[in-house]
Amino acid sequence: MTMEKKIEHFDVIIIGGGAAGLTAGIYCGRARLKTLLIEKSLMGGLATYTSEIENYPGFPEGSSGTELMELFHKQAKKFGVTFKGTAVQSVDLTGEEKIVETFRNRYIAKAVIITTGGKPRLTGALNEDIFLYDKGISFCATCDAAANTDKTVMVVGSGDSAIEEGIFLTKFAKKVIISVMHDEGIMDCNEIAKAQAMANPKMEFIWNSTVHSYEGADHLERVILKNTKTQELQSINIDSCFLFIGYLPNTELFQNQVALTSRSNIIVNERMETNLPGVFAAGDVCEKFLKQVATAVGDGAIAGYACEKYLAEGEIFEQQILNEGKKSLVYLYNGSDAVAREKITLVEDFGAKHPDMRVTCVDIYKSDGLARRLAVKDIPSVVYLNNSEIKTVLSDISANTLSTISLS
Repeated sequence: MTMEKKIEHFDVIIIGGGAAGLTAGIYCGRARLKTLLIEKSLMGGLATYTSEIENYPGFPEGSSGTELMELFHKQAKKFGVTFKGTAVQSVDLTGEEKIVETFRNRYIAKAVIITTGGKPRLTGALNEDIFLYDKGISFCATCDAAANTDKTVMVVGSGDSAIEEGIFLTKFAKKVIISVMHDEGIMDCNEIAKAQAMANPKMEFIWNSTVHSYEGADHLERVILKNTKTQELQSINIDSCFLFIGYLPNTELFQNQVALTSRSNIIVNERMETNLPGVFAAGDVCEKFLKQVATAVGDGAIAGYACEKYLAEGEIFEQQILNEGKKSLVYLYNGSDAVAREKITLVEDFGAKHPDMRVTCVDIYKSDGLARRLAVKDIPSVVYLNNSEIKTVLSDISANTLSTISLS
């Protein structure tokens, strides 16, 4: 017997409770949108595994990831965000109504913000799960470099990220050992980074090597490397190990709906909009240059703000501009343009002569969402609609040109 799922409606659903998702929740909740945030595991995401965050503004003494994310969570709850600790089983984001399903519930919303983050690729070596994050295996040199001052660290990988992060670590650590799976002199990084690394006196390379196991008591103490040609094992004493062998975004749920890069990251524009209307994405799940709590917060703020604008503009579009199929005149202008402001009177006077027509003036200074919905690029412009269809678009606006509009 199939269990009937409970159906609940929200303005916006946020999938993922890391720094980006919590920030988006703060913005949506503060905008008085009925907001649901779904997180399948730990609220705060990967940031909660970081023992010390020293580069987040406003915390000069630093903060643990757990403490910082608890503050984010508390602030989102203050603004009325509803939280559900469960896994999302499926989504349908292609329609006007967005459907998000969990084991027991079907949630329906007008908009969705995807903040599912990702996970670093692991080596799969023995005991790896024991030493992840604050136990000695790290994935972020920017986050943890200072904690490794005057220590010996290992970097696994030879791509651009591995070598560039390794070079950065030499500013703090006394020695950086690079485990490279290729023959001597062969790396996956660009030639400039390779030359810099090879010339760095603090960097040491172990070629033809992969990680066999991790060892230690309460914290990582040794990495056992295996030679890929001889199978010989080599024990290396270290204080920390950094893995830079790839990053896997959590986008399986969104395949064939949301546009992805070849590396399965979500493609967004500067507004955090995806290819689907009403669907936004933020944080590490996106294709981006820097993956940090600070950048995730910025992404989440933009996504939350853009989502609120999308919903508000959608309401205006449906209720005022489409005007139930009746005659509608829309003036799109930039409020910072004095000439464009002056033409508001012309448009309103024209509307007064045609009382059966609704006139809407839209300032696109902060958001051009309504202009984009009407496919208008030239600002200022007048758009005349009837029967919910665009009949006329004018960019040359005067009393004479307005009089040429056929109101049939």
